[in-house]
Amino acid sequence: MSWLHKSILARNMWFIRTLLQTEGTPAAAVRCYSTKLSPATSAATKASPTGSNAPTERKSIVPSSYRYVYQEFLPDPKVEWRNSVREKLERKDMLDRRANIDIPEFYVGSVVAVTSSDSHAENKTSRFVGICILKEKCGLRARFILRNVVDHQGIEISYDLYDPTLQKIEVLRLEKRLDESLLYLRDALDEYSTFDVNMEPEILPEGSPVPVNDVKVVLKPRPWYARWERHNLQGVANIDEHTNERRRRKAEAVAQPWEKYDLMKEYRRSIPEEEQKEIFTEIYSQLHSLELARKKMKRKRTFVKPTKLA
Repeated sequence: MSWLHKSILARNMWFIRTLLQTEGTPAAAVRCYSTKLSPATSAATKASPTGSNAPTERKSIVPSSYRYVYQEFLPDPKVEWRNSVREKLERKDMLDRRANIDIPEFYVGSVVAVTSSDSHAENKTSRFVGICILKEKCGLRARFILRNVVDHQGIEISYDLYDPTLQKIEVLRLEKRLDESLLYLRDALDEYSTFDVNMEPEILPEGSPVPVNDVKVVLKPRPWYARWERHNLQGVANIDEHTNERRRRKAEAVAQPWEKYDLMKEYRRSIPEEEQKEIFTEIYSQLHSLELARKKMKRKRTFVKPTKLA
């Protein structure tokens, strides 16, 4: 008998021995392998995606207003300035800073009072009250500018939002304006930039929307800080009075009204919504706890203890 016949015979004997061993075992112990789907799997596959078995999308717990209230947490949209490690470290430092100082919600047009350290002041601190005319930049470089007219002299101070020398930030009047920047107040009448340094805070009811002040300022005659006729401003009343035909033609020549329809330009200017959700989900728990502590302190300040009657 050749070696080939011997190998075939040995294989057949092994197969017969295996069948005899499994003959007395229960059917559940025998493993069967098939390429067909199981009934449960096939039923789930055939089910409609709109049925009750379809997985439901989880609703985000981050409020949609975070992108406006905490705008400085969003990174710079310019690709050449992006660095994920630096952005993550900056967000951690910003949260640590917010744990030590209350940085309230305010916008361009709000009246804010800032108390900062000043080595040349009498009490080593200085307090400035003014209207916020600009908020710009992001991360630890976020800054804002306050303007006030004191003794008929316009004064502007630029503050870094996360500057460690800031001791207190108070919002005396929370409101918005029609424009994203109020730099044109430099060329407006002084009455639109004059605020009392002893102004009392105006407290809004909790949960009420931020009011929009639709006042339109009156500009002084030229010369101006900029060519405001080219900026499409909504909060200025008398631009046309100080703009002649030649300046108006130049403004129309350089105008680009099609930019508001340029989707790619808008995409390059902003952070995608998916990335915004990822960033705010990362910092939501700490910001939410800080908000609760701020609301608790606000209720304590607004509560007036009744006097005991005689």
